[in-house]
This record gives sequence, C-alpha cells and structure tokens, in this order.
Amino acid sequence: MLFTDFHFESYIQEALNDLGFREPTAVQEKLIPVIRSGRDLAGESQTGSGKTHTFLLPIFEKLDTETAAVQALITVPSRELAYQIFQAAKQIADHAEADIRIANYVGGTDKMRQLEKLKASQPHIVIGTPGRIYDLVQSGALAIHKTRTFVVDEADMTLDMGFLATVDKIAAVLPQKVQILVFSATIPQKLQPFLRKYLTNPVIETIVSDAVIADSIDNWLISTKGRDKKTQILEITKALTPYLAVIFVNTKERAEDLHAYLTGNGLKAAKLHGGIAPRERKRIMNQVKKLEFDYIVATDLAARGIDIEGISHVINDSIPQDLSFFIHRVGRTGRNGLPGIAITLYQPDDDSDIRELEKMGIRFVPKILKNGQFQETYDRDRRLHRRPSHQRLDTEMIGLVKKKKKKIKPGYKKKIQWKADEKRRKERRAAARAQSRSKRKAKKQQF
Repeated sequence: MLFTDFHFESYIQEALNDLGFREPTAVQEKLIPVIRSGRDLAGESQTGSGKTHTFLLPIFEKLDTETAAVQALITVPSRELAYQIFQAAKQIADHAEADIRIANYVGGTDKMRQLEKLKASQPHIVIGTPGRIYDLVQSGALAIHKTRTFVVDEADMTLDMGFLATVDKIAAVLPQKVQILVFSATIPQKLQPFLRKYLTNPVIETIVSDAVIADSIDNWLISTKGRDKKTQILEITKALTPYLAVIFVNTKERAEDLHAYLTGNGLKAAKLHGGIAPRERKRIMNQVKKLEFDYIVATDLAARGIDIEGISHVINDSIPQDLSFFIHRVGRTGRNGLPGIAITLYQPDDDSDIRELEKMGIRFVPKILKNGQFQETYDRDRRLHRRPSHQRLDTEMIGLVKKKKKKIKPGYKKKIQWKADEKRRKERRAAARAQSRSKRKAKKQQF
C-alpha cells in the first residue's frame, strides 16, 4: 500500500512527499481508516511505529480553517515530545495555502505571553503537556468546547508520571461528541478506568510486530567482565563512528559523572536529564539538531520524551530498572527502516533481567570488543545447553552404588540391583499419583 491510496488533500500528500514517506507503516495502514471513520480508539504499538502521523494526518484532513476554534487537542507527558509533535504538525501546515494555527503549550514557557495571544485568536490545533493546557483552560483563555478530536499520546508514560488525573480534568471539559484517540506503547490495567469512562464503543487495536524491536536494529550484549564501565564505554566510542549516539543511564548523578568523564577525554557529548532547566534543555536540543555533538548522555526521560532524527547507536550503560524502558531506549535508533546498533553492557547481577527481556521476545547477539573491533563471542548460557553426563543421584542411591562396587557375597549384587530398581519404581508411581491429583484438582476448579 502507498500513502497515495489514502487520497489525502494535495497539501497533505505534498508534506508526505517532502518527508520521503511513500509507504505507511503497519500502524498507519491499519489505524488511519479507523480514525477517519470517527470511532474512538485505543491503539497499542511499539515505539517508532509511526503513531504521530497516524493521528496527525486525519486531524489535518478534517480541519475547518475558516472556523477560529480549537478543533484538535493533543496531550503528551513531556515537553520534548510536545515539541517533536509540534514540529511534525508545522511541517504539514507549511504546505497548506490556508493559515493553520498550531500552538505548543508546555510548562517552563511564558504563560502570560500565551494568554495574550489567546485573546487575539484561538489555535486550530493544540499540542502540549496536561498541566499547562489545563491551566489555560481553567483561566478561560483556551476554549476547547468545540474540539472534535482529543488525542492522549504515550498514555502509559502519562500514567507513570502522574499526569492522568489532569488529563481526566481536561477530558471532562470537552464536548460529548468528541472523538478520543489513546495511543500507547502498552496499555496497563491502571489505564482501563480512564478508557471505560471516556471512550464510547472504542476500537481497541494492538499492532503486533514479529520483533519486539525493529528488524533494522542490531542488538548486542557485551559483558563488563568486572571492569569499570566508564572505561569500557570510552573504548566502545573509539570503535564507533556514529552519526549520533545516545548513552542511556539510570540516574541523573550517573549522567553527570559519565558526561564529565567522556568530555574530559575529548568526546563531543551533551547531557539530558530531569535536573536540567527547561531553557538549558532547549538550547542543548538545538545544538543536537545542528549536529554539534556525537553523543548524548541521557536518563530515561529522554528515552520516551525525545525523537531525534538520525540516531545511529544506542548504548545502555546499565539495564533500566523498569524493563519496559529497554524497548523505548533501543527504539530510539533504527527508525523509518534505517539501520541502527544497540549495545548493552551487562554484569552477572543483570542475568535475571536479561532473561526477563528475552522472555519478552528480545534477542541479543553476544559480542566482545577486541583490538578495537567488535567480534561475536560465546553464548553466556553455553553451560546450560550442554547435555548432562548423568542424572544426579539421591543419597540413598549413591550408598547402594558404592556398596555395589565393593567385593561382596554371591547374590548380593542382585539384591542391590533390585533395591535400586524398586526405588526408581516407587518414584515413578509417586510422580504418577501427583500428576493424577493435579488433574482432578484442575477438573474440580473448572466446575
């Protein structure tokens, strides 16, 4: 299928051509027709699947530019993500002949200036964080009573960051016939009450991918072997030639420490974490877009909050405490079918987390850095894959075997063999009885 098959208005198609978008992603192909039909929607798909244009394109398609009112409202959990969606929306609007007004309302920006602009005119599309949007609605400056489409993007992150209550207040002010679209990487149980409260007969769609992370990503696992990770990351950077690499850490303290170490060793590296002031963060992001850095040291705020084009590598300094964030981290690279490399450092304490990630469908390729080159190495579980040479014997059986090896009276060997065989028979009968009891118990529970 091609985007031209949707028969969007000419300016929307021009915007897609300008981006080089020819074929829709699986999410876009499946969900754009649902949104066009006017149905409420809860869409679940992995990071980097093209969700932003999935809702933006139908929103632009039904805009009435002659009506000076808010017609689409999009809430997101972070300032960075709001800015990314705002830029994507502006790119489409720039191809239209009509004046399409798009506003970006987030915390840390000039509220008084926003209030003054709202007195002059209302935007057609509003994008922003729940707190600032609700402030403007409460003040009476932002009128959302004519909104046609309400989008809650990254709903699971909105929930995790404690913003869902504010989104609830915003939804309560919207008109009854508003179309509500909820997009999320996962739809946790705690999100269900919100969906039941506001969505009317929704289409609930999960876009299943054959791979949890994109096929275009090489997912490597490198053992630290007890070495200092800062030194090892520096060695890894010397073996890479990234367009842009993101190094993910678990705390802002670690981000500060690692950033100081890398810059002290001559790397062009930025840092992004929750302790950086909004104005400083905006300045850093502008520098990143101008390719003034080769590396960004970031906490998980950046894993879900930014969408930088052209990230060629992701390096995990450590495995995130919330394992679901691993997918979001790795998903920063390999976007739009481009190749990417994700490198995760691990130590023996991480083994249980690695196994949990593998249960989620994530596959790792074990690697080693040797003489400045990445080389494939052995599977860390190679011992588990060996065939056992013999079964472990219990204490009683070991005693019988030892007795059998000694010089004994005629006929005693047969007696020992009989006892060993009898022991095995008893164990088999006990196992069979236990299995039978389990089946009877399960059958009773059915009734």
